[in-house]
This record gives sequence, C-alpha cells and structure tokens, in this order.
Amino acid sequence: MSNSTSVVIIGGGLAGLVSAYMLAKNGMEVRLVEKKSYPFHRVCGEYVSNEALRFLKLEGLIPPDLDLPVIENFLFSDTIGRSATLPLDLGGFGISRYELDYFLFKRAKEVGVNFLTGTQVFDVDFNNKENHFQIELSDSTILTSKHVIGAFGKRSKLDKVLNRPFIEKRSPFIGVKYHLKTDESRNTVALHNFEGGYCGINAIENDKFNICYLGSRDQLRKFGSIEEMEKQVLWKNPFLKRLFSESEFLLDKPEVINEINFEPKKLVENHILMAGDAAGLITPLCGNGMAMAIQSGKIAAETILHYKERSEIEQKYELEWKKLFQRRLWVGRKTQLLFGANKSSILAGKLIKNFPGLASLILKNTHGKPF
Repeated sequence: MSNSTSVVIIGGGLAGLVSAYMLAKNGMEVRLVEKKSYPFHRVCGEYVSNEALRFLKLEGLIPPDLDLPVIENFLFSDTIGRSATLPLDLGGFGISRYELDYFLFKRAKEVGVNFLTGTQVFDVDFNNKENHFQIELSDSTILTSKHVIGAFGKRSKLDKVLNRPFIEKRSPFIGVKYHLKTDESRNTVALHNFEGGYCGINAIENDKFNICYLGSRDQLRKFGSIEEMEKQVLWKNPFLKRLFSESEFLLDKPEVINEINFEPKKLVENHILMAGDAAGLITPLCGNGMAMAIQSGKIAAETILHYKERSEIEQKYELEWKKLFQRRLWVGRKTQLLFGANKSSILAGKLIKNFPGLASLILKNTHGKPF
C-alpha cells in the first residue's frame, strides 16, 4: 500500500466520515486515521436535527434496519424541577453514535475509503516547497497527501502540536454520557438544569434512551466521584433524581470527556481544513451539534472537490463555514448563560413558559436550514 494519497482525514467521527465518504464517492483517494476501532461509544447528545435528514437520506447514510424515534417536542426544567414544553420547529430523530458512526464507517469503506483504525496521528507538517503534507503516525509510518482534513473532535493532542490557542485555556466543563431504559416520552428531547450544568435526554434506537450532561470539573473534584457528584448535585432536580434512581443503566460505565471548550477556533490551521468539533463546538443545549458536524464534513469535501488552488480552497471553506455556523455558535454561547444555575435557569423557564414565541426564535437561531 502506497503511503501517498490525495486526502488524509484525521478523526473518524461524523465530520470525518461524511467528508471521507463524499470525497471517495467522487473519485478521490482517501485515507482516514482514527485512534479507536469501530464500533465504539462517544460522549454526545445523540439527537440529529432534521436539517441533516434530506442529505442523509439522499446519500443512503441512515441505517435502514433501525426504528429511530421521531422527536418533535422540547421539555425544559429548571434546577428545582419546574418545567415548560415547546414544540420544535424542525424537530429531529435520535440515534446512538455507536450505530450511526459504525454505519457511516461501513458506507465509506464501500466507496473506497482506506481506514487506519487503532492508530494515532502524532504530527502533521506542511511542506511549502513540495506543496504537500507529511503525517506521522503512532506506528512510525509517514503518510504524504495533498490535502488534510482535521476532524479530531473537541480536544486532541494534535491541538497542542498545532499550537492552537484555545488548548492552553482550562475549561470548567466535563461531559458524561449513559444509555438506559426508562419510562420517558420518546418524541421529546428534554433539558434538565442543575447547579453548574444541564442534562439532556432523548430516545434512541431499540427502545433505549441517551442521557448526556455537561457538568462542572470543580464539583467532580469536590465530591470525589461521578456517582457522588450526581447524587449531591444533579439529584436536586427531581426530574434527574427520578431518572437516575429509577432507570436501568445499560453501559458498564459512563463515557466521560474532560475540558470541553467552547472558545472560537481557527478554521484553517497550517493549511489543514478543520471540520466538526475541531472547527468549533456549539453548546450542547442547542441540540444540533451532530447536524453541524455532518454538514461541515460535507462542505469540506465539496470545497476540495470544486476548487484546485489551495488558497482558494481555504478561502471558500472559511467563507462557507462562517456563513452557515458562525452566528449559531455565538447565539449558543450567549444562550448558555441562561442555563446551569438556579436564578438563570428559573429565568429561562419563565421565558419559555410566558414567551414561547421568543423562546422558539432563540432555538431557531441556533439551527440552520435543511441541506
């Protein structure tokens, strides 16, 4: 196998898999490097906004044999359990990353993507004289490629290698995810507040539910374990107390990620096109991070396919990404100020209950149009 290829994609999440599929389908030689081996779980809300539905159906990128829940409503509760409900404008569907990523992996292989799984990228260097990249892998292999897409997620060792400014800033957030069986509405995505964070829950395939919460690193340190932190902090919201104490938990242990950072990020670093969370992370309360990752992978691939000169590819990608996502991320960061604390969550609940039109407008401004 030659170590030279047209495109190397670093990271096999939604953005990486979609870009790999689109490029290979259109005749490019693609190699995707993923540090884990499929299938595997990821910390994620596992709700896909319907803005991505048309594209996924058109490309055959939704598993056909799964009964996926249709999600039409949004339920909010403040830190003491007072709730309000809104209909969702676009709505969405629930599916686990375990199933979706694995299906996309298989579809990408069908169109010719070459995968290097269980492999890490140690370094990426752009050779100006040769106008190509050299990518050093954990097994000492050196790949060369004309293009690189960085789809390595929220936080990676590569961020430090590339000297990305956000990586030096400590983040107060951790993310925790479970799968469970419980008696909740399957057509509703819920967001339950607690002091220091918020927890989302929605139905996924096979009569299961996904819960994923954004919590406080300091609270985890204070209480010593995730389980004790949940009992002492999350359970003060009666919705969450009932959910955690009366549900059947399905995973051996929670999936956890540290240092979740919502700082703006550069879209092109050392000529690498950043996609998905590597380009910018929308606050999870907005509920469209998966759709954004899918779309960013799509536009990264389309930009490489449609333009020849590197400078034009980078310029067009940045312009399109900002047009689609920049305002959404800004609105998400501002909206998050209303969540995760007693007074602000009570205010957010009153806003949703008394001014549903305004609340719907805020939700709409964190989402895009179907693509």
